[in-house]
Parts: sequence; structure tokens; C-alpha cells
Amino acid sequence: MEKRAILAAVLMAGVLLLYQTLFVGQQEPTPPQTAEKAAPGAAAPAASAPAPAAGAPVPPMPITPVPAAAAPPERAAVVQGPLYRGVVSSSGGALQEWRLDYRGHKPMVVAKLLGPRGLQIERAGAAAAPIAFRLSAEALTLGAGTPQGELVLIGEDGFGLRITNALRFRADTYAIEQVLRVENRHSVAQSADVVLQWTGPVEWPKEQPEKFQGQHATRAVGLVGGAVHRDEVAKLSGFGGDGTWVGLESEWYLAALVAKSPGFKVTTQKNGTTVSVGLRATLPRLEPGQAWEGRVVTYAGPKEYDRLKALGVGLEKTIFFGGFPMPQSYGGLPMEWVAVPILWLMHWFYGFTGNYGVAIILLTVVFKALFFPLTVKSMKSMKGMQAIQPQVNALRAKYKNDAQRVQQETMKLYREHKVNPLGGCLPMVIQIPIFYALYIALSVSVEIQNAPFICFGRLFGMDLWICDLSAQDPTYVLPILMGISMFVQQKMTPVMGDPRQAKMMLMMPVVFTFMFLNLPSGLVLYWTLSNVLQILQQHYMDRSGKVEKAPARVPKKA
Repeated sequence: MEKRAILAAVLMAGVLLLYQTLFVGQQEPTPPQTAEKAAPGAAAPAASAPAPAAGAPVPPMPITPVPAAAAPPERAAVVQGPLYRGVVSSSGGALQEWRLDYRGHKPMVVAKLLGPRGLQIERAGAAAAPIAFRLSAEALTLGAGTPQGELVLIGEDGFGLRITNALRFRADTYAIEQVLRVENRHSVAQSADVVLQWTGPVEWPKEQPEKFQGQHATRAVGLVGGAVHRDEVAKLSGFGGDGTWVGLESEWYLAALVAKSPGFKVTTQKNGTTVSVGLRATLPRLEPGQAWEGRVVTYAGPKEYDRLKALGVGLEKTIFFGGFPMPQSYGGLPMEWVAVPILWLMHWFYGFTGNYGVAIILLTVVFKALFFPLTVKSMKSMKGMQAIQPQVNALRAKYKNDAQRVQQETMKLYREHKVNPLGGCLPMVIQIPIFYALYIALSVSVEIQNAPFICFGRLFGMDLWICDLSAQDPTYVLPILMGISMFVQQKMTPVMGDPRQAKMMLMMPVVFTFMFLNLPSGLVLYWTLSNVLQILQQHYMDRSGKVEKAPARVPKKA
């Protein structure tokens, strides 16, 4: 009985194993119930597409936004240095404030009117948008103990690009170095454009006067293709391409973006009442995990020649010295060759005197002393011409119907008395480019802005006397002194040629006085002192006998 029970149990176990092997093992597993149900509102699965033919291009995968943490609220970091005060916004890292402490407070950024737009990422078919950054600090103070500092901004563009913008500030310069890094954290390769711009108005709003002279940028300037391009903002047609820097400038101040690494292009455009200049870099195709790096320098400050030249990118060429007009076959004489040494000498004098007015006086004295030998030669020639002028007039009257004979007899008279008709002009012609360069150097020198000469303070809202060499003399004393000195100089100058022309020349001091009423007092000071020194030189030569009169003779009758 027990054997039968055991045999029956073994047969039942064998039948069960045989059934599982033959039937249960061949059935497919039932798919999960969640896979069978479609999400509400989701599209039905598309039919499987046929495989692309060999050699056919594979369409790029669309870049879809990636889930990101909520954008941090906009914050700002204050950067304080001995030369400026800046406020950096977390929105694009733009400067909300950039105030120069340069002979007073001078704001280079005005909200919604003038300033940078911050770092923007632009994709095909979409407008550029600023990056919402997180700031590494909320304050940065620079000084003697802390000559430089760094503010790091990190943000996402919403498509898997992580942007790091490290701003490096220094206490001794108005330049800000930006180290950019763009890393692709998406699962597919992608590219985009990095855009940096500085904008300003074409016309400055009348209801909002300028805080300082030169706050309104009137020109767009850039180094493109190895050449400097300069356009008035009101007539800007747009220039750009492979370049090194671009900016908005006035006569004395500059806001510029400088590319310190390859891959950037210069852009300029005018859109209605707004003009913008910028740098654009098209990123290479970044595979997942790859990164791109670039460097840009932002300069927003005065156009001091030494500061701009120290950047080593030719930014000093934004100071426009112009050229001295010459015959077309010889081209023009670049005033930069002469004006830059003049500026250097003026700054050198200022280092000793601490007063730019005194530096201008010393500069004028030096040049008058250097050209004194030429002045003596010119005066001798003019005195000689004045002495024989009656004889020349007699020849003209005698041979009034024979111009060729008049010319022959006049040249014979010049040889007889050893007088060179050009001797009075040539020494002066040589000096003209130098004095013109001095005039230009003072015109473009931002150093004389708000620089006093003889300042007694203010009375009834008016400066007494010259408290700003870049502004006009509010009392008009200096232009009047200039006119008087010019009149005295002309009365002392030997008269040559037609006496009626000499009388007309006496009107020049009056004309020049009215012209100089509104010119910067630094220029009027230079011109007035130059006239006074010329008067002293003429008086000295007359008293010392350095200039001798040629004996007057009456030509013999034929």
C-alpha cells in the first residue's frame, strides 16, 4: 500500500514537470499593464519609419529644453574701487551702474538709455535672451590692500548649456576682464551664439540733460579688418566683420568691447532711436560634455592715451588727432606723430606742478623758445621787405603797363638788397604744424576736464575765475585779453604789401575774440600766451638791434 502511494506521488510529480516544460515555457510574458495604457492627451505611437538609405543624411535631432531649477531672483553685486563704483546685475551680468570717480562723478551707464545688455545666448529662429546668473558674492571692495578681485556668475540657458562668466576687476584700471565658458550638458550636440552689446541713444533726450560733457556717445568706432572705422551714430550705416574691438565714443570718453580670443566678430547697427555695438561669437558644435572658452575686455572710462595704449590692442586709436592738410600728392601729415609727444610733455609738466594750466603755460614757453631762431630769421626778412617796399611801389607805378618788366626789376631789387621774399613766410610755415598739433592735443585731452587753473570758487552760481580748463571762461576775461594781445602783435608786425590789406587785417583780432568766447579756456590760455610771447620776442629783437632795416633807395630813371 505504501509502495503504491509513493509510486502515485512520483508519477504525479513527473506529469507536472512535463506539463510546465512543454506548455508553460512556450508562452510569452504578458506586457506590463502600464505599457498598454497611453498617457492622457498623448499622441498615438507613429508607425515605424523605414531605415534611411545608405549615404542619405541623418536629420539632426531637435534640441528640447531640459528640466532646470527655477531661475533665481534677480540680485546685484556692488563693486567699489578707487576709480569707479559698479553694480553688476545677475540678469546677464550687465552693469546696472558704472560711475567714474574722475574729477567728479561721471555715470557711464544710464538705466534704459545707455549701457550694456549683458551676456546673451542666441539660437536660430529665436531672439537673444540674457542669462539668469547666480552671483558668487554681493560685494567686492578694491584698494591698496586688494588690488584686484573676481566675481563669478554661473547660469543655464534652458537648453542644457551651462554658462560661466568670471568678471575680473582691478583697482588701477577702468577695464573689466571677462572669462567666458560655455559647457554642453545636454545629451545631444548643439551650438549657439554668444552676444555682448553696448547700446546708446542716437539723440540724447532733452528732458534728461547730460550729467557731464561727453556722456552722450556721438560716434561708433571699431577696429575691423586691421583698419579703424568711425561713423557718426546719426548716420551709422553699419560696419562689422572680423575685428578686435568696437565701441561708442564721445570726444573724451569711451565704452568699448575688446575681443581677447579668436572667434569674435564685430557688429554695429542702428534701430530707430537706438544704436548698438557688440561682439558675437558662434560656438563650434559642442558634443555632450564639451566646452568653449573665450575672453573679452570691457573698457568704460576716459580716453587717456596711456591707459588705452596699455591694453595693447590699439584702443588708443579712438583718440582722433586728425591730419594736417597737405597737397594731395604728399597725402596728409598724421597729427598723432606730433600731438602724442606734446601730450606726454604736458603730463610730465603736470607731474611737477600739479596744475594743468601751469603745464600749458610751460608747454607754450618751451615751443616758443625752440622756434625763437626761426622767428628772428622771419622778422629780419619782413623788416627788409618793409624797408624796400617804397621802391617796389615806385617800380609798379613806373612800369604799370609792363607786368613782366615789373617782375624783373623787383627781383633785381631783391638781389641787390639780399632780401628773400619768402624768408618771412618759410620759418612760420615750419611752425604751423607744430602749433596746430598743440591745438589738437589740447582739444582732445580729457585730462583738462574739470581741471582748475586759477579758481577762487563760485559766486551766484558762476565760477571765479577758471575752474575748468575744458569749459569756456565764464567771465570772458581771457578771450578779451587774447583779442588785445593779437591786436598789439599785429601793430608791431612789419607791414608788407598793400597798406589797405594791412588795415583789413586789423579786424582779425575782433573776429578771433568772438570765435574764442565759447572755446575751452585751456585753448584760449595757450593762444593768449603765445601772442604775449610773440610780442615780447618782437620787442626784444627791436631793442637789441637783431633786426636791421635795409637802406631805402630810389631806383634810377631809365
